[in-house]
Amino acid sequence: MKEDFLKHQAQTSPTPLAIEISYANGCYIYDKNQKEYLDFIAGVSANTLGHNHPKISEAIKKQVDTYTHVMVYGEFIQQSQIKLAKILAHNLPKSLETVYITNSGTEATEGALKLAKRFTGRSEIIAAKNAYHGNTQGAMSVCGAEQQNSAFRPLIPGIKFIEFNNEMDISKITTKTAGVILETIQGGAGFIEPKNQYLKKIKTKCDEVGALLILDEIQSGIGRTGKLFGFQNYDVVPDIIVTGKGLGGGMPIGAFIASYKMMQCLIQNPKLGHITTFGGHPVIAAAAHATLKELIDSNLMLEIHSKEKLFRELLIHPLITEIRGKGLMLAIITKTSELASKIILKCLDKGLLVYWLLFEGKAIRITPPLTISNKEIIKGCTIIIEAFNEVLDEQ
Repeated sequence: MKEDFLKHQAQTSPTPLAIEISYANGCYIYDKNQKEYLDFIAGVSANTLGHNHPKISEAIKKQVDTYTHVMVYGEFIQQSQIKLAKILAHNLPKSLETVYITNSGTEATEGALKLAKRFTGRSEIIAAKNAYHGNTQGAMSVCGAEQQNSAFRPLIPGIKFIEFNNEMDISKITTKTAGVILETIQGGAGFIEPKNQYLKKIKTKCDEVGALLILDEIQSGIGRTGKLFGFQNYDVVPDIIVTGKGLGGGMPIGAFIASYKMMQCLIQNPKLGHITTFGGHPVIAAAAHATLKELIDSNLMLEIHSKEKLFRELLIHPLITEIRGKGLMLAIITKTSELASKIILKCLDKGLLVYWLLFEGKAIRITPPLTISNKEIIKGCTIIIEAFNEVLDEQ
């Protein structure tokens, strides 16, 4: 099977982890030899409620037995799509009331950029250096990571870049700007939080010049920071939000969300301003609704702060320089990229899944399912510290 995987399935890196998966349940993944892995990755922040959650599985099976795909998005009235849109709208500020459901976070980014241009009549987009918003060409255009982008140029024109948290760069937002797209917490750059009311200051400038603030909540949303969306921690309300990853509870989905008035401009001049065949797929929408309902109805978000605190208390070591991030979106920052890779691979051998970040080589990703227990946190952190001690002994 590994040979077929390497030969017939297109690869994304020269050295994939290549664990042959047998099954997964809760916060654990099992390989073909029944080796157990405690999952501190959650499908890269996607498995909000862990693996094989009974309420998500039940919602999927029920919808499959009712109907699957019946029509391109936005033409037929489908209950699972409406329920998903309503639960999102009812748990967001009033100005974020209309939801466009897509197949993925990167498609949601594309839709949000088109919406900003269409609504403002402007073409300039401002984004942050070392951002990550997806990997289609439009999303790559606003990523500001030349090491990823250079091989695929030319990308979309009219993009300018600012440095995240650099208030001097805010003046670059002008009356030519259609939208400013930022991650609420920078992900690939190293789980960097906004400081000194940075996002609020960006929004004030956008309002002054008639630009729109787009916040990418693909990683920081769906309860991961202790709020349903990350921006709710920072006293700011964006004009458009982009979501994905954890929204589907392990199923592929994305969405961009804005005001009803704003979203209406995609209906005409031209008609079909953004279209998708499988966006809002009824089975996926049912899974997403079940994920959100469980998250909102349970105490999971209320427990995030104490779980973060436990991680920070346990992850203390001479080779750890800091812990970045918020909630269960955390990054261990080490002294070198080589050290981070050693720890990740040692943890893998010991039955713990942690991972890299895109642009910060010294980081080790910790984004477990929100259902992770304190006992599992202690178990995983013990393995991480053991790995650090082994490296220290080897020096």
